[in-house]
Amino acid sequence: AAMFWGLVVFMPVGVTYLSAIVLLLALLVGGGLRERYARLRANPLWWPVVAYVAWTFIVLAVRPHYPETPSNLFHGLRIAFTFLMAMALTREEALWALRGFLLIAALNIVLIVLHYSLGFPVPGALRGVVMEVGNKSISNALLFSIVAASAAVYGLSQITGHRPLRALAAFALVLGLGAVVALPLTSRTSVLALLLVIPVVCLHQWKNHLKALSAALILGAVVIGASLYQLPQLQQKVETGIEELEKAQTGAVFHGSWIIRYYMYRDTGAMIADQPVAGWGIGGWTDQWHKRGPALFADSNMPHNDFLWVGAQSGIPGILSLLAIMLVAVWQAWRRPDIAGRYALAATLIALIASSVNSAMRDAQIGLAVLWIAMVYLRLAQESQDPDPWRGLWPRARPS
Repeated sequence: AAMFWGLVVFMPVGVTYLSAIVLLLALLVGGGLRERYARLRANPLWWPVVAYVAWTFIVLAVRPHYPETPSNLFHGLRIAFTFLMAMALTREEALWALRGFLLIAALNIVLIVLHYSLGFPVPGALRGVVMEVGNKSISNALLFSIVAASAAVYGLSQITGHRPLRALAAFALVLGLGAVVALPLTSRTSVLALLLVIPVVCLHQWKNHLKALSAALILGAVVIGASLYQLPQLQQKVETGIEELEKAQTGAVFHGSWIIRYYMYRDTGAMIADQPVAGWGIGGWTDQWHKRGPALFADSNMPHNDFLWVGAQSGIPGILSLLAIMLVAVWQAWRRPDIAGRYALAATLIALIASSVNSAMRDAQIGLAVLWIAMVYLRLAQESQDPDPWRGLWPRARPS
């Protein structure tokens, strides 16, 4: 069941919902509930998640209800269950989830190559893998960013292990996937995440070797920056975004990715300022947005920032509880000094960045994929008694 969820993260959201339900049922009927509960209670994420859920129910009890309250409550609890189900996995179960994810990511990379080199037809369910198709393609681009960041971590380890060919192959994959998320998927969020995460994993690996760290950061910045600068589609998107922000500050209102964020962030910030303690109530963001936001964007149901969304509905305590979950996750990965820690650091940072500039947790198309995979990475990094929690990821031939 864990592998099934990993295998379908690139699929439409209905399939990922099915995989989550299958895993939840498997955890409930598969036995070992006491062991899983003990594992959860010992996990550093336990109390932040409990605080987030408890505050959600307190706000539900004391603040007004809206037509959107049931759906927003469901999504808020789904976020918590995603964290808890990942943390409840055994090491072997987490490995199976990771196997599924890496296997389907590799197959999708082959699909992209075949599609753009030979015109290979792509099934409708996988159109978001090869082209921009709403939030599903954003989710897929972020998943490819996790793969690219993992390849970067592996490549850095091969440099220190004096295996230059493996390192070159890994960095070639990083550049190739960077081009995929910037060109056919045109995801600025994923490009931003890669640009921020790769220097952080370099810092994690060489924080005690400043010369090597400086050289890696300079070389990486030059190579990645020069490569991305050659992508006209990405340049055009960035220039368009800057132009949208400039026009938004003059009061202009029109459809655009950055201009809608400008108004959402401004007006949602005002919502939080008006009701900082308990927010407007679960489901209250949409009601307030209809009263405050431009009429052109009235059909939006989330502010493209998970922390602002929670803050508008449950106040500053809601923001702090959700932020605490993500920061504890990143801190847990940072504390582990080896490659398993770097893999988890890259994945959790990408999830944090995506949640800060998009609805990567609230939107199930992204949250049931990116957040799940990031937490699987973290679950393996929390195997503190295991010097190599990724050991046995792929079966190896037995010596004859």
